[in-house]
Amino acid sequence: MLAVMLICAAPVIASYLTFYVVRPEGRRNFGELVEPQRALPDLVATSLEGQPVNLQSLKDQWLLVSVSSGRCDALCANHLYLQRQLREGLGKDKARIDWVWLIDDAAPVADALLPALKDATVLRLAQPALANWLAPQAGHALQDHLYLVDPLGNWMMRFPAQVDAQGAVKVRRDLDRLLRASSHWDKAGR
Repeated sequence: MLAVMLICAAPVIASYLTFYVVRPEGRRNFGELVEPQRALPDLVATSLEGQPVNLQSLKDQWLLVSVSSGRCDALCANHLYLQRQLREGLGKDKARIDWVWLIDDAAPVADALLPALKDATVLRLAQPALANWLAPQAGHALQDHLYLVDPLGNWMMRFPAQVDAQGAVKVRRDLDRLLRASSHWDKAGR
């Protein structure tokens, strides 16, 4: 009888020991959570067509954001490719996330890039305004990261610098978890 009681009590005892003594500190997310979150600034950016767009209009949608020059070097091209692939890889949930490219200078965008950007939101915004909102990890540039903004308009996650193919799998896992966790309050589209 004592053995049966010990077998039944063992999981409860183990959980208390784990919680109060061992204290597991495992982290499941790949991206770095931003504390405190920063709200979308009330700034007016310019679309590629020259139309003014208030950043506040991007609310009500998850945003996967990259920042770079209009010249779009190899890192920028990689980020744009990853953003497109991550969004497409979400399947039926892809309507819940937009990929945004913020151009921080007046350099023209190459015509060869334009067909690949048909599903992207591409906006020009001055570097100082971006630096007041987004922040890179220490020792990195603003252009090195992908940033995630929630539907409420808060920048809430920064992914590690220069994400490669293996890192993209981890980014997708983070996106899957966030979309699954927000499915009860988030809706597709604006």
